[in-house]
Amino acid sequence: MPTTIPPLSSFLPPLICGTATFNSQYNPDPYALPTTGIVHRALSSGVRAFDTSPYYGPAEELLGQALDTSFVHDNFPRRDYYLLTKVGRVGGAEFDYSPSWVRTSIQRSLKRLKTEYLDVVYCHDVEFVTPEEVLTAVTELRRIRDENGAVKYVGISGYPVLVLCELAEMILEKTGEPLDIVMSYANYTLQNTRLSSVALPRLRAAGVDVVPNASVLAMGLLRHGGVPVGSLGDWHPAPNELRSAVESASRYCDDSGDRIEKVAIRWALETWLKEGATVGSRADSISRVSGKSMTVEDAGDSRRGVSVIGVSNLEELDETMQVWRSIIDGLENDEHKAVETDAKGSERAWSLQRQKEVRERAAVVKELIGSWLDHAWPSPGLDFANKRSRHLAFPAPLPTPAVSPKQTAVQTSGDDGVGASSRI
Repeated sequence: MPTTIPPLSSFLPPLICGTATFNSQYNPDPYALPTTGIVHRALSSGVRAFDTSPYYGPAEELLGQALDTSFVHDNFPRRDYYLLTKVGRVGGAEFDYSPSWVRTSIQRSLKRLKTEYLDVVYCHDVEFVTPEEVLTAVTELRRIRDENGAVKYVGISGYPVLVLCELAEMILEKTGEPLDIVMSYANYTLQNTRLSSVALPRLRAAGVDVVPNASVLAMGLLRHGGVPVGSLGDWHPAPNELRSAVESASRYCDDSGDRIEKVAIRWALETWLKEGATVGSRADSISRVSGKSMTVEDAGDSRRGVSVIGVSNLEELDETMQVWRSIIDGLENDEHKAVETDAKGSERAWSLQRQKEVRERAAVVKELIGSWLDHAWPSPGLDFANKRSRHLAFPAPLPTPAVSPKQTAVQTSGDDGVGASSRI
């Protein structure tokens, strides 16, 4: 069973910054987001990987603009961070997995992201096309990998975990080579843990190296304010009964002096580090020292589950990084790292106390969600039909500004922008 060398798990970080939020599906005007500031702050805080897609509206272009700045060029050479993007999904009901479009899409992503290579390329939302189309696209991506190295590692992404398992098994059987990576979203959350209970045994058996967990808030379902409503309106597929159950759980968190999104984020990030470890990362967990990177040798042989989390503003990013550092401080085998990075005993004690609080509140939240635990909405819907008219021409480019608002470069040392009141 041949695998790509070196394995992706040897260097892909366990925390990836997602950019699906750089899109009108989540925000009414993605151009009004401080996207450059977010990317700069993420890098300065120790994040070394970014997930995006041509389907996410202007996300690829906004990410590329943020990376193509003197601040990034001077402080973070391309070899020090990783870019993950996708092919195949063109629009809401448009998919093209043909070899010609795969190559066209790769060239467009390289141009938008202003890079000579892509570290990971997924076939996007594979449940919307046939297994034969997925096999064709994976084969073409591997051909590009072997021809010129514009693609380094190849995987698939989607929602239904059974479909992901079946495709991973089929690709191994047909090609003799396992997928490097399989990403699912909204399937390891407070509401749904099927990625662990159903998918992991089969994906491991199919030789998949890394399985990232994305959308820990279930595409915004697990939020105090309810599902996100962008310029596309209320698109979230969760049924009203599930939304009502989540609202009850949110009220419980409010009454406890907490927020459901804070409980959900910390619970998913913390538990997936262990649950997803067998298909996780051996790379740097992100040092508490801003901008400092740890070698794989320092990290040792342990693996940690990989998570993808998106933010829409600097405050959300700062809160996410604070909870991540707190989780790392609280890991049993990370005590020496906490000491080495000036995480005093009081910080570790707070992390362990917060860990206990979150576990207790998560248990009550699950009770309130009740029969809707592990509910998975259908994807695609019964009325889906692929509207794609295949062609080789590029779609009209989206108007991307030279830089996003509030794009002031973030310093690589000093204030990390996190206040005590934002603790998760």
